[in-house]
Amino acid sequence: MGTMLFFIVLVVLALWIIGAYNRLIALKNQVVNGWKQIDVQLKRRHDLIPNLVNTVKGTMNFERETLEAVISARNKAVNATGIKETAAAEGALSGALTRFFAVAEAYPDLKSNQNVLQLQEELTGTENKIGFARQAYNDVATTYNTVQMQFPTNLVAGLAKAVPADLWEIEDAAERNVPKVDLGFGKSPA
Repeated sequence: MGTMLFFIVLVVLALWIIGAYNRLIALKNQVVNGWKQIDVQLKRRHDLIPNLVNTVKGTMNFERETLEAVISARNKAVNATGIKETAAAEGALSGALTRFFAVAEAYPDLKSNQNVLQLQEELTGTENKIGFARQAYNDVATTYNTVQMQFPTNLVAGLAKAVPADLWEIEDAAERNVPKVDLGFGKSPA
């Protein structure tokens, strides 16, 4: 009877270890997939920016510094590796794009240019997708980090080679600011 009880406990323990290991591996793969989803949207963003800059280049000729800042920030973002470096580079790119669009507002020709409007709309849609992908990534990364730290799963975390996943954090203070929206409702007609 004692031997049978020992084998039952051993089988239950082995099944639990297998289940905990498989859960950690599944969560690790979800974290990797979440990062790949962000990467796809970032690639789209990086591909749209040169088209936008080329479209406005002639109109904004004397705003060369602004255009160069956007291209420089884009190139740094394209070459960034790892979550922390990518998040920092993408934050700088967001800041450069914000400045770019603020300067572009001063050009009536740009505000009515269909190519610029279409690219700006595509970029805005891509920014929204990036935001959703970041949120989904952070959700699964937090779950993964929590599970691997909880007892008794933490006893199996080493077997699954589980290491905490970095979260996508906003490091650029400008990116934390709430955008100012002015639809002109308070202004009297000229």
